[in-house]
Formats: sequence, structure tokens, C-alpha cells
Amino acid sequence: MKKKLFAVLKLLLPFLAIAISVLIYYTVSDNGKQKKTSHPYYLFLLYAIGAVILIEILIGSFNKDIRKRILHKAPFLTGVIVFLALLNFITTKTLLLPTLYFPSLDRIVGLLVESRVFLLKNVGDSLKLLITGFLWGATVGFLTGLALGYFKIVGYWLNPITKIIGPIPTTAWIPLALSTFPTTHGANVFLIAFAVWFPVTLMTSSGIQSINNVNFEVSRTLGASTLYQIVHVAIPAAMPSIFLGVFYGTVSSFATLMAVEMNGNASGIGWYINWQKSVMLYDGVYAGLIIIALICSLSLTLLFKVRDRVLTWQKGVIKW
Repeated sequence: MKKKLFAVLKLLLPFLAIAISVLIYYTVSDNGKQKKTSHPYYLFLLYAIGAVILIEILIGSFNKDIRKRILHKAPFLTGVIVFLALLNFITTKTLLLPTLYFPSLDRIVGLLVESRVFLLKNVGDSLKLLITGFLWGATVGFLTGLALGYFKIVGYWLNPITKIIGPIPTTAWIPLALSTFPTTHGANVFLIAFAVWFPVTLMTSSGIQSINNVNFEVSRTLGASTLYQIVHVAIPAAMPSIFLGVFYGTVSSFATLMAVEMNGNASGIGWYINWQKSVMLYDGVYAGLIIIALICSLSLTLLFKVRDRVLTWQKGVIKW
């Protein structure tokens, strides 16, 4: 009985936090410095969070796994709502922070809603650039790492070069790339590809070199060709390291994307953030940061899902 009561109280916590947030929003006077929005977008966000939690609770009454998940996340979601309430209180009800650099949540959420078409266009442009550079970097990095790790003669000649040029920060290549490539787009693709290439190359090569040589000797004794050993021995055994390189490359690609879009691009979420900063509209800066954080988090979550499916024997070893 006590356990059920405790579970009910945990589920009620987010709704209690939302009710208190709404009460503070309407009862405490604003500081008068924040620009007013046409709608209470912050409250709309709270209502949306509450609706999602309620839907999960209703589904959880029929599904044990979802019920466990929402019970586990309820205190965290309550903490998020309380944090948003405190942030909104400080920015809209007090003058503790300069309103120019710390806009209200109404303004940030309102911009995400009202400028959604323009923001989606810039997100699409960023994703096109990111995916193109990532695919080039991951493909070339995988092939380079495979050659370095499996063929000793290739490793002898190329390992020193890789160790010299690989650790150079990608942003240091921006002037050279812009002067070498005929278009800014080509230079940006190269820079993102370079950011992905090195970690994928390094981890692929390291993963293959760490394979016990007995595996190759046994397969060779059984008549396996070089191609067979690469496809059926080297790559599967090095797959955990390859995925690790892809994860590092993904994070590096997002950092590089922001850098290149802030230097000469005419579209993209990085360009948007830089533009909003230049015109002193920091609600747009925070909105852009929220978008890029969500995209990066979703990309890594998707990669982990793929990793868990490919490496079922390692599922749960590295969690996200």
C-alpha cells in the first residue's frame, strides 16, 4: 500500500511543479524590462510537458515498461520544471540578470514557434552540409584506418603523417580550405569531413591492430583470402572501436559545423546564431543553441541504437 502511495506521489510531482509555476507566472509582477510576447509561450511549453507526462501515465497503466520509465523519470522531470520556473522568475520577475543577454522563456519559446519555418530552413541547410561532410569523413576515415591497421607497409608510410596532421584543430585549416576550394560550400564539406576523418581513422586502425594475431593465422591456415580476413575477421572484431571513432567524429563534426557556418556561410543554424548575436537578439541565440543541442543529442542517441543493434553482445556496456 505504501509503495503504491509513494508511486502516485512521484507521478503527481511534475503536475504540482507545473501548478506552482503557473501560479508564480500570474501572481508575481514582472520587472517591466522584458519585451512582451503575443502569447504565454512558456506556459504553453509547461502544458505540453504536462500533456506528454499524462499520456505516458495513461499508457503506462497498460504497459509495465512504460510505467517503470515514467516513475523513474518523474523526479527528474519535476527538477526540469522547477529549474525552468526559477529561470523564468529570475529573468522576468527580477533584475538580477541583464535583460539584453538573458531574455525571458516566453521570448525564446515564442521565437521557436513564430520563426519555425525560417528556423527549419536553416536546420535543413545545416543538416545537408553536416551529412555530406560526415559521410565523406567517415568513409575515407574507415578506409584509411583499415589500410593503416591491416597493411603494415601502409602503416609504415602513412602513420607518421596521420599523427602529424590529424591532431591539428579543424578550425586551423579554415583559411587554407577557403583559399584552396573554389566554393565556400566545398571548403566547409572538407573541414567537416576532416573533423570526422581523424577519430574514425585512429580508432579503426587501433581496433584492427589490437586484434590477436592468432585470429588471422587460423583463418589463413583454413585458406581465407586477404579480402575474407578483412571482411570477416578484421572489421567485425574492430567494430566497437570503429563505433567509438564515429561517436567522437560526430561530436567533432557538430563543433566544426558551428565554426564554418559562422565564417562565411549565408544560411544554417550556426549562421543564424551568429547573425542573431550581431544584432543583439539573444532570444535567437538561445533558440539556435537549443536546436543544435537537440539535433546533436538525437544524432548520438540514434548512433547508440544502431550500435546496440549491430553489437548485440556489447549492448549496455556503453550507455547514453
